[in-house]
Amino acid sequence: MSKVMPDGVHKYSETPLFTEQTVPEKLTSKHDLKAGVWGKLCVIAGSIEYHVPGEPVQVHAVNTGEHIIIEPRQVHYVRPIGPVQFKVEFYR
Repeated sequence: MSKVMPDGVHKYSETPLFTEQTVPEKLTSKHDLKAGVWGKLCVIAGSIEYHVPGEPVQVHAVNTGEHIIIEPRQVHYVRPIGPVQFKVEFYR
């Protein structure tokens, strides 16, 4: 799992700040990003699990002040671990 965005991409959007109570169902269900779109899952406070289904299943805990890069077309979902504040930034 990368923590570095590829060269040549630029931020064009971001979600509002979500909590464990406001996280949209879409983010806790399997989904992916469009081709050419990269995501940066940024945890402001608390912890969240980032899941990548498949063989083998990958689960990464992302904690306060940390981020993880979401690759284009990579199926994934998140699960809050208790109280959390996070956002997703989008790059292309």
